[in-house]
Amino acid sequence: MSTDRYSSPLSERYASPQMQYIFSQDKKFRTWRRLWIALAETEKELGLGITQEQIDEMKEHVDDINYDVAKAREKEVRHDVMSHVYAFGVQCPKAKPIIHLGATSCYVGDNTDIIIMTEGLKLVRKKLVNVIAELSKFADEYKSLPTLGFTHFQPAQPTTVGKRACLWLQDFTYDLEDLDYVLDNMRLLGCKGTTGTQASFLELFEGDLSKVDKLDPMIAEKMGFDKWVSVSGQTYTRKIDVKVVNVLAGIAESATKMAQDIRLLQHLKEVEEPFEKSQIGSSAMAYKRNPMRSERICSLARYVMVDTLNPAITEVSQWFERTLDDSANKRLSVPEGFLATDGILDLCLNVVDGLVVYPKVIEKRLMSELPFMATENIMMDAVKAGGDRQELHERIRELSMEAGKNVKVEGKDNNLLELIAADPAFHMSLEDLQKSMDPSKYVGCSAHQVEKFLAEVVTPILDANKEELGLTAEINV
Repeated sequence: MSTDRYSSPLSERYASPQMQYIFSQDKKFRTWRRLWIALAETEKELGLGITQEQIDEMKEHVDDINYDVAKAREKEVRHDVMSHVYAFGVQCPKAKPIIHLGATSCYVGDNTDIIIMTEGLKLVRKKLVNVIAELSKFADEYKSLPTLGFTHFQPAQPTTVGKRACLWLQDFTYDLEDLDYVLDNMRLLGCKGTTGTQASFLELFEGDLSKVDKLDPMIAEKMGFDKWVSVSGQTYTRKIDVKVVNVLAGIAESATKMAQDIRLLQHLKEVEEPFEKSQIGSSAMAYKRNPMRSERICSLARYVMVDTLNPAITEVSQWFERTLDDSANKRLSVPEGFLATDGILDLCLNVVDGLVVYPKVIEKRLMSELPFMATENIMMDAVKAGGDRQELHERIRELSMEAGKNVKVEGKDNNLLELIAADPAFHMSLEDLQKSMDPSKYVGCSAHQVEKFLAEVVTPILDANKEELGLTAEINV
């Protein structure tokens, strides 16, 4: 690896080899050649004078790209597509006269972009399904473990660890719905010509519209697509890029929500992301165990969410049938959106798979706050014993303030139960009050909601994607 020039952290640190290959030069230019072969085959099938020998010659060289020839040619002509047409022709002298026949640069450029984005979405989808699977196991395992709930990051009514995980999980299932919609509607550009009118092909087929109409579906089928763009300028509408990157951003949003909660919970020492035996948490403070993986999720996700501006601005700035101010931006924004999302999902899978829960810490924090939350039940029990509801409400308010002072000002344990037991208005002993401090009484339908959500929403997803499951993720650094 060269160390004297910039290298992308997305390749060196974050994205998987699989996603890097999808956006590699090899994948791009091999796809160009497959598209030229598909075009030649289709033109031959529709009656043009292209021989099988020419097509076979092209197929022999679909993978062995002569990059040196293409690079040298591009220095002369300053055109990447024509440089690769030339390089392909050098390897295929018999096919040289018919390579790229009737096509414009966007035939290979835009169709390849669609193919690559489609393959990228499929890899993202596989990883997303596996994150959903691992998170569902976690939710099910801890569906009944009571934990302190928070609103405004202030102590609130208890929930369970599994129920909270379902909040993260539900967002990811929504992302999968969005991804599947976009993936199911990916369309090949087809073969539209310079301004999208297919004029060159109408000329090639001597005005036979029926043959021109067959071009797009025949090429699409050869490239593995059952849909194609109905109308276009020279390019497919950049609205497609907007939709694709928005799906990636949605996944980034969900990952950030989960990772931020885990970071806060790790601060509270209730859960902890994986921490390896030899891992260093801080260069200065050897005792620290920083949540670096969750922090990295948030960091990469921030990049992906902001990246949505690129295709949006590019889409609205395209003039008429074609301008070229999209090219440089697309080369950066789309691949980097995919590479970053790939890294995010690997991190999510790694974190969820190794997430450690500390029930004793969770219980201690919950029990320190539970007396406040139990006061409504205590008041109802006192009313049943003959107390006055309005008077008891005021007494609980005053006693809660006193207990809060004991906790916050004096730094002592919550003594609300002792204060209530000492108040004759309640007619309740400390022992009776302590018996009411069972956390499971205060989590409502949490465990049931987890079971219902997993059964009705998550299990059907996993059953429909069994062949995708079993993925494990290692993080690079």
